[in-house]
Amino acid sequence: MQPAIDNTLDIQRIRQDFPILDQEINGRPLVYFDNAATNQKPLSVINALTRYYEGYNANIHRGIHHLAEQATAAFEASRRAVQEFLNAKHWQEIIFTYGTTDGINLVAQSYGRHFLKAGDEIIISTMEHHSNIVPWQMLCEEKGCILKVIPINDEGELLLDEYEKLLSEKTKFVSCVHVSNSLGTINPVKFIIDKAHEVGAVVLIDGAQASSHLDLDVQALDADFYVLSAHKLYGPTGMGVLYGKKDILDSMPPYRGGGEMIKEVTFAKTTYSDLPYKFEAGTPNIADVVAVKTAFEYMAGLGKENIAAHENDLLLYATEQLNELDGLRIVGQAKQKIGVISFVLDGIHHQDTGVILDQQGIAVRTGHHCTMPLMQRLGIAGTTRASFAVYNTRDEIDRLVVGLRRVQKMML
Repeated sequence: MQPAIDNTLDIQRIRQDFPILDQEINGRPLVYFDNAATNQKPLSVINALTRYYEGYNANIHRGIHHLAEQATAAFEASRRAVQEFLNAKHWQEIIFTYGTTDGINLVAQSYGRHFLKAGDEIIISTMEHHSNIVPWQMLCEEKGCILKVIPINDEGELLLDEYEKLLSEKTKFVSCVHVSNSLGTINPVKFIIDKAHEVGAVVLIDGAQASSHLDLDVQALDADFYVLSAHKLYGPTGMGVLYGKKDILDSMPPYRGGGEMIKEVTFAKTTYSDLPYKFEAGTPNIADVVAVKTAFEYMAGLGKENIAAHENDLLLYATEQLNELDGLRIVGQAKQKIGVISFVLDGIHHQDTGVILDQQGIAVRTGHHCTMPLMQRLGIAGTTRASFAVYNTRDEIDRLVVGLRRVQKMML
């Protein structure tokens, strides 16, 4: 039985908003299934970037001329848009970064170096992206902290009873992914946060994959920190967000020094700006910050619940169709998932699969997806990953299935 098709959105009309999709790759119409790495940008976002550079390109905050004031207003309007998107209590809790990785490093190097000490324990999970592993390893090496890892089951779900066993009065920080980029697993982050708070630990949630698929409310989650990247929200690359509770951010020292983040500088002493500016040293990525507001408006216009319903339909349909292929095994069978399917083909290397699919105009991601410890736990070198966005269709999934049959025919 096929899952019901979501008819709320006119996908063919939506596809017209994304000019990059209207092209051929190797003589075939492009099928873009690499959305977990980055999704494509609607024309409205591209135009927002152009309008900034053509109409009011100027440095922000310090200028008193018209262009500087216009750019500053647009920049800060995006901060308010992010506050609303996350339902943060204060606009000062929104720190602009260069992406999820930058946000995690900011917390590790500012909060971690200032508050954590030798013997303190940091908990992460088996399914973390390298960007939520390496900064904590570096901190542990520097400070003498101990890194502990939440295990998973074979379906790609966290073992929550084991997580509870890891928690103790020594636990000072927990950092966990909201949605796995490799498996699509949606983690029960509210439970993770609540249990960590019971022992007095501070929690960071990596929302890079969750932000375009799930409704987010950092107040309801009670997250201490939440990080995300604009380029996975139909926005520009090189721009991200760190949300942090105001009292925690106030207690943290600056991560970088320079212009913008100061109140007064003398050779004897420097005093720092208030939130959020003490964490935003130097000229920021103004154009991309300005354009992210347009990306939020685009998603709101479609309705995030409609986007989620469409992507879930694609997930169900793709799962059904791929399960019909002999010799294909889906990796990651969590009960709660977003539109990400990773799989292996018996006897065929994932890189060969990706190359042959690319020859047919189908873009997928292959490899370990920056989750090498997860792949080691699953006993595989890597997977082929197809990940979906609002502009993808069932017809494209049918093309993927045909393409995989061709891969098997050529390689076996």
